Amino acid sequence: MTDAERLIARDDAVIAGVEKLRFFPLAVESGRGERLIEPGGRALIDLSASWTASGFGHGHEAIAAAIAHAAVDAPGASILSATHPSAVALAEQLIALVPSDLPPHARRVYLGHAGTDANDVAIRGCRHATGRPGILAFQNGYHGGLGTAQRISGVHVSAGVTADPAVAFLPYPDPYRPHTGDPATVVDDVLRLAAVELARGETAAVIVEPVQSDGGVIVPPPGLLAGLRALCDRHGAYLIVDEVKVGLGRTGRTHAFEHEGVVPDIVTLGKALGGGLPLSAAIGPAEVLDEPVASALMTTTGNPISCAAALAVLEIVRSGVATRNARERGDQLRGLLDEYVRSGRPGASRVGDVRGRGLSLGLELVADRRSAEPDAVLTAKAVYRAWQLGAVAYPVRGNVIELTPPLTISAEAIDRAAAILTAALDDAALGAVSDEEIAPFQGW
Repeated sequence: MTDAERLIARDDAVIAGVEKLRFFPLAVESGRGERLIEPGGRALIDLSASWTASGFGHGHEAIAAAIAHAAVDAPGASILSATHPSAVALAEQLIALVPSDLPPHARRVYLGHAGTDANDVAIRGCRHATGRPGILAFQNGYHGGLGTAQRISGVHVSAGVTADPAVAFLPYPDPYRPHTGDPATVVDDVLRLAAVELARGETAAVIVEPVQSDGGVIVPPPGLLAGLRALCDRHGAYLIVDEVKVGLGRTGRTHAFEHEGVVPDIVTLGKALGGGLPLSAAIGPAEVLDEPVASALMTTTGNPISCAAALAVLEIVRSGVATRNARERGDQLRGLLDEYVRSGRPGASRVGDVRGRGLSLGLELVADRRSAEPDAVLTAKAVYRAWQLGAVAYPVRGNVIELTPPLTISAEAIDRAAAILTAALDDAALGAVSDEEIAPFQGW
């Protein structure tokens, strides 16, 4: 038994299955930049960045230094019953970073542990501020893994989770589906449905991802966010934009909603915000986030170590270097994958689409390009084979390989990653991975 196999056996014996989403037998001992190191020393290119939570790479020197400094002289572990400078500074900087039509004194920041609680607090705050119960969300959307945030996540509800009793789900405009028609018409159809729901006068908020990540890396056609903004203004509902996965530079802009020039009422952040530590934020109006007082209590929220990491992250974001790299490396990776699709190699005909923005890319796999029938089995085998060859990537929506490497990834690593991915696709299409090999891994 190898060192990695021993670690996995120990994991099987003690770690709860309810928190496992596994696609291949990956065990990681350390990381540096875009590399993950397995027990035994094998290095892999990380094309997930822990679902973007390690968005600025593993062991980033500035983030690590900030964490170490904060841990030496930490002023407690909470903002629950006392404040401290790092939490206040972080909130001030988030208000400055996230655009709004409101003046700074009319805005507040909720600091949490994950996108789940940031979205939960935002939803509950909108309901309290408006006195309305209704929430408008989207099919296949993902806003959290527990509580209210899970129950308004279409991806969970479609898998059997009981929906929030006051949520209505709209179809997310997907220009990649066959026979969807003109993209502008698709958006107009969705906005008409939204208008009908909002006209009932019972909707507190609309919550939307600017790129639907776990729903298949769907970039909506232009007009969706702008149309929702206009409808929310007309009917007195709040617009919540969930930037937990694609925010802070990943799409080539600081905020993904900037691609449409829209200003949300509330923005939620998480994952990369903590530089690998648990941290999230909801930034929005004081009327939403101030009341009821003491209604969202978790002891270690706003802890100074996570806040110090986030302050280092925001300094990186403000410099613009990682955001520019996301744009350039995203173009590079997409170009290499598009070239593969045209190559005639064994797996190329099984790629239905390459899509996304910046370093949030999706590689959709199909039975054949003519029918565009999703092929979840091939996708599971392709990511398994990629792990065998030295890259880590995970599937979403069953048949889409999501590619979200650290925003600091180098051009050379992108070249190597594309070579591994395309070889994995060829091998999987040719039968290199058996059904038995992927059977132990339940994935989604």
